[in-house]
Amino acid sequence: MAMLLGTALCAALPALASAADEGALQGAEQAAYLDGLKRLYLTDNERQALLAHSNALLETYALRAGYQVGQAQRQDLLYRFAVGNAGELILREESRGQQGTAIAVRNQRVPVFGIDPFIRYECPTGGIRCVLFNPADGSPLLSIVRDHQGAGELAKALSFLIRNVQKG
Repeated sequence: MAMLLGTALCAALPALASAADEGALQGAEQAAYLDGLKRLYLTDNERQALLAHSNALLETYALRAGYQVGQAQRQDLLYRFAVGNAGELILREESRGQQGTAIAVRNQRVPVFGIDPFIRYECPTGGIRCVLFNPADGSPLLSIVRDHQGAGELAKALSFLIRNVQKG
């Protein structure tokens, strides 16, 4: 019995060491990602870099009226994040009519304390948009043009931003 237990333990040690290395690598990848953003946006502040990157991605992948060919009421959907009170983000949504004359602005507070910071998104095959979901309740948070890579990068940046705001 002791021999069997010893054999099982010896077989499990390399797997445990490998899992520990993956955790260290993942932490190193996160640090490299955040350091890269700080260099890109010329700041030493992690939150400012994440906010600037998230807003730049929102501008790049904005769902513009030009992408909405064949739809009756085409409009630009523009978003911007800001940090509000402790533990909350403020999402500003601006929608503009096709001619740019009708503008509607809506601000939404997104509390981040006590939620899983992972941002889920969907990019339906037949649609023109990707939808990112509010991690607090699963409701649609914002829509961008249908681009899987862009939605993934935005979800990653927002997840890091939420974690940063959760720290206080």
